[in-house]
Amino acid sequence: MKLDVPVPGGPCWAELGTDDLAAAQRFYAELFGWRCETDPREEAGGYTVAHLGDAAVAALSPLYQKSQPVAWNVSFGVSDADVTARMIEEAGGKVLVGPMDVFDMGRFVVALDPGGAAFQLWQAQAFPGAGLFNAPGSLGWVELLTRDTARAEAFYTTVFGWTVGTSEYYTRWGVGGVDFGGMIAMDDKFPPEVPPHWLPYFAVADVDAAAATAGRAAGTALMEPTSVPDGPRIAVLRDPRGALFGVYRTGDEP
Repeated sequence: MKLDVPVPGGPCWAELGTDDLAAAQRFYAELFGWRCETDPREEAGGYTVAHLGDAAVAALSPLYQKSQPVAWNVSFGVSDADVTARMIEEAGGKVLVGPMDVFDMGRFVVALDPGGAAFQLWQAQAFPGAGLFNAPGSLGWVELLTRDTARAEAFYTTVFGWTVGTSEYYTRWGVGGVDFGGMIAMDDKFPPEVPPHWLPYFAVADVDAAAATAGRAAGTALMEPTSVPDGPRIAVLRDPRGALFGVYRTGDEP
């Protein structure tokens, strides 16, 4: 991800919803070196922020609804969550939660795109989003996996004004031409029960070592470490409770 600070339209935060918060803290601390701090306020519901040094880099959260899957979620920064929520509905998406205020930190929305991929909006107030990008252990790329790429492109360019770059195999998303993510078409290799989704990638110094560490910590590799032609070395991992995320070698920015 070439973006190094939260900007409107760009990814600003990654948040894990899990059914075992303690196990998630142990796993990601071992994998990324995260230091986790749980908000002590009862109304925060156990929301836990992961840090590298003094920088907030991601969050771990209990599941708040029985229907909520164990999964990583990606938030995109917006200047007005209410306006963007209306644009989502008008463009064929669906707002599930919000817009709602989160203390004095910001304004929040959970939504689905027309293909069913969940994502979040964040209108920053006291909390701007991640304080570190592209460094080992921090967010480095976000990728949409969807079965209808044409509809997804129309939706996200309408809602966020993203720029689109394409090659033979891959579509890149950008803000003002600065790339931060991509899109992959879900073909027959994906079981029909796997829904469209956003996949965050975290930078690591060594992809093979990260995959090995995840395995020792009861995680698994959905995609073993591989070097993408003319691209980064990557892997897609599954944490012990089933949440998927990617890693890529820092310095090999997509």
